[in-house]
Amino acid sequence: MNRNVFLLPLVAILFTLVFSCDTEDDGVIIVPPRERDEEVIPATLMIENYLETHFYNYEQFANPPADFNYQIVFDTIAGDNSNKTPLIDQVSFKNVDDIFQDGVVYKLYYLKVRQGEGDPINFSDKTTLNYVGTSLREKEILVNDVYETVYPTETFDSSVSPISFDLTRVVKGFQATLIEFNGATGFTENPDGTLTFDDFGIGAVFMQSGLGYYNTPPVGSGIEFYDQLIFTFQTYAVEKTDQDLDTILSEFEDLNGNGNELDDDTDNDGFPNFNDPDDDGDGKLTRFEVEANQYTLNPGDADPELAENEVEMQRKTNLETGVVTLYTVVFTDANNDGIADYLDENTY
Repeated sequence: MNRNVFLLPLVAILFTLVFSCDTEDDGVIIVPPRERDEEVIPATLMIENYLETHFYNYEQFANPPADFNYQIVFDTIAGDNSNKTPLIDQVSFKNVDDIFQDGVVYKLYYLKVRQGEGDPINFSDKTTLNYVGTSLREKEILVNDVYETVYPTETFDSSVSPISFDLTRVVKGFQATLIEFNGATGFTENPDGTLTFDDFGIGAVFMQSGLGYYNTPPVGSGIEFYDQLIFTFQTYAVEKTDQDLDTILSEFEDLNGNGNELDDDTDNDGFPNFNDPDDDGDGKLTRFEVEANQYTLNPGDADPELAENEVEMQRKTNLETGVVTLYTVVFTDANNDGIADYLDENTY
């Protein structure tokens, strides 16, 4: 689920090279990608048609059997299942901007079976989860001399045991959905070494190809060009991250607060702030232009009074002792111009 913008060179993002044997000159045919603002329309319609004609095992979640694994399963509304509630009546949606073309907005549908009662998931967090990824396509089949539309799905990836993802490196549709959920409240270690998580989140996302891999699916993945994608998942652990190791957690480097870490680039050097160790491009690393503090709080201790421009980054609790470690950063402003030093190219 690596987001292509980090893994592919610019040429591969703008144009997919499709190699074909030309019978006349054995040349290479270059096929440009479809227009994203046009592709979003049939992609969304396909997903909506799927949601209208399918349901999930909501009755099992309402009355879990003793051996229930809390995994979402989809099926067609037909025959004995004709009276099931369609997914379209149970999903939520949010508008998500395309990261490659301005003005293209996707209606991203997601199913929230259970919110999760642990820490909320942020766009830049490292999240541990289980998941199943399937591709969604549309085809016409002939049934009793009548063509019917069906929506075949094919599993292309899944986790055998919980796996951790840096959410800045997954496809946009998956990232945009996970931030609507929380992790688990804790876990129990079983005799065989496996973990049982408590009160974890459970959900699914139905994303257009433009929020997935579009025309650059991973080689050998089984995902075809322009496949819509479905992910079901269970969210467990949530960990704050500092991708560029500049002392400032990445969630605080979304300066405009729009949840898109890619469009905050103070020095316009092509590297977003969350992935730039020198945010203002003045030659001095960001971690030397802020002050990092750490406080230890014993059970019953009050929080410290923070200094001006001092911001809490995160706190960690020792579950055995109850001791809390509080991490903060002071955004200094040496020339008092109202711009923090790490964002001010005139301060060195």
